[in-house]
Amino acid sequence: MNNVKNVFSIKDLENLSGIKAHTIRIWEKRYNILQPMRTDTNIRLYDLASLQKLLNITLLHNYGYKISKIATYKPEDIPNLVREIVTNKTAKSHALSEFKMAMMHFDQELFFKTYNWLMAEKSFREIFYEVLVPLMQELGVLWQTDTISPAHEHFITFLIKQKLLIQTEQLQVLKPTKTDKIFVLSLPMNEIHELGLMYLNYEILAKGYKTIYLGESMPISNLKDLKRHFDSIVFVSYLTVQPDRETVNDYVLEMKKELEDETTQIWYIGRMAAYIDTRNLSENMSVFSSIESLVKSV
Repeated sequence: MNNVKNVFSIKDLENLSGIKAHTIRIWEKRYNILQPMRTDTNIRLYDLASLQKLLNITLLHNYGYKISKIATYKPEDIPNLVREIVTNKTAKSHALSEFKMAMMHFDQELFFKTYNWLMAEKSFREIFYEVLVPLMQELGVLWQTDTISPAHEHFITFLIKQKLLIQTEQLQVLKPTKTDKIFVLSLPMNEIHELGLMYLNYEILAKGYKTIYLGESMPISNLKDLKRHFDSIVFVSYLTVQPDRETVNDYVLEMKKELEDETTQIWYIGRMAAYIDTRNLSENMSVFSSIESLVKSV
């Protein structure tokens, strides 16, 4: 069975563009902006070209163009106008749309072209916060609503990781300027969502500290080994889906028992960290609600 989606429902278009299905239907009826295919039972279906056109129209609409005006443009004029706006205004929404199209087409070339355009305009940090974080948040929703397949998500996530690793390596080759502590970054068992932890690694390196990046599914007993090699460790654990809300406090208490002493700090971040009972924390343990707040504490 083919896992790649080339045909979309109107609900998929709503999820990908942010334009309500009801509004898309009105735009079709009044202005003929899209020409959907129809099933035998009269259900609308759309191809990738329709998705691309709707994303471009959405950008123009967001920049104040009336839909009645957009409808008068020739099909080839719409992407030209989008390029003109993007050149003049550095449109974040355009970059998001292009990354989504790269994902839907499995188009590495479009991903690199869009990324390089952003890098010419912004710092990597700005790109991460302004474009990549919103993109990853959208991907979560798109995946949950079955608009994209795991293949789409893995494809785009790998490309983002690749860019992050390139930026990280440029910092890793530099000698640390701060030596009062080192940071050990890991994910708990069965946690595979690595992008946030990878970005934290980049930010901590940028602050001049040495990091030891251990990545996914790291048992607490293995973390304990690091204490034989280093003093003044900050263990950073990123909890996105694991451990779940029922077991997260058991995980915290086990880390406290196995790792805590006067030279060790334990930091938590991620969606599941919100379920940590603060009564289980000692003064050397901290919970952060965002990457920005954790980076400020480094």
